[in-house]
Amino acid sequence: MENIVEIKDLSYRYEQQVALEHIHLNIPKGSFLGLVGPNGSGKSTLLKCILGILTPQEGSISLFGVDIKSFKDWDKIGYVSQKSNSFNSGFPASVFEVVASGLTPKIGMFRFFRKQHKQKVLEALQAVGMESFQSRNIGELSGGQQQRVFIARTLIADPELLILDEPTVGIDAKNVESFYEMLKDLNKRLGITMVMVTHDIGAATEKFTHVACLNRRLYFHGDAESFEALQEDELSYLYGYHAQAMGHNHEYDQINEEVK
Repeated sequence: MENIVEIKDLSYRYEQQVALEHIHLNIPKGSFLGLVGPNGSGKSTLLKCILGILTPQEGSISLFGVDIKSFKDWDKIGYVSQKSNSFNSGFPASVFEVVASGLTPKIGMFRFFRKQHKQKVLEALQAVGMESFQSRNIGELSGGQQQRVFIARTLIADPELLILDEPTVGIDAKNVESFYEMLKDLNKRLGITMVMVTHDIGAATEKFTHVACLNRRLYFHGDAESFEALQEDELSYLYGYHAQAMGHNHEYDQINEEVK
């Protein structure tokens, strides 16, 4: 199977602090990888290395078969951050305008939108279930609705790899289930390879095709079924403290992580 991302013996340090240590990780094309681990385990650092924001002191990264040092096709990669921690909800823009801004790198800052551009915006909104909100101000939406809009903004550039850094932060628990279902649909229907950072161990057993458990080192990497088969003591060892995965039900998400 073709790998979209190949990471070999990667290590990263912040001055004297080791954030990542000898990471080997392949992300197959079309997979939906859940990246889990405790706070401070290096998850965000790994994403920044994949995105070319940080340069590892050791090891290598290949994207779409090209060494990251020579990689130029960054429009193949979409990134959605933790919106709720940074977005100004008073920003005066409609949902349509926010999504359309994702076309700026391709058509230019001051170019007029043509019919095909408008159609592309509507298709992206439809893909995330937000087409009926296109005229609403972005600040009027809930956290989950806003996050769907930002995903649509990323989709408009037709990425082949979508990286999401804890996108469910700020989303009401009752709406998280439908948010995951939307991501699963994008992964399957559009064939977009996805990498998602989450603290939700329950999601790892039900929503992803593959799971990577990181705690400075990569302690587990495999399919979701193998992760689900881990015993509680094995999972606690991976996390460094007592952790128990609990599946989602139809009303809300559950995670049971107890620090000894």
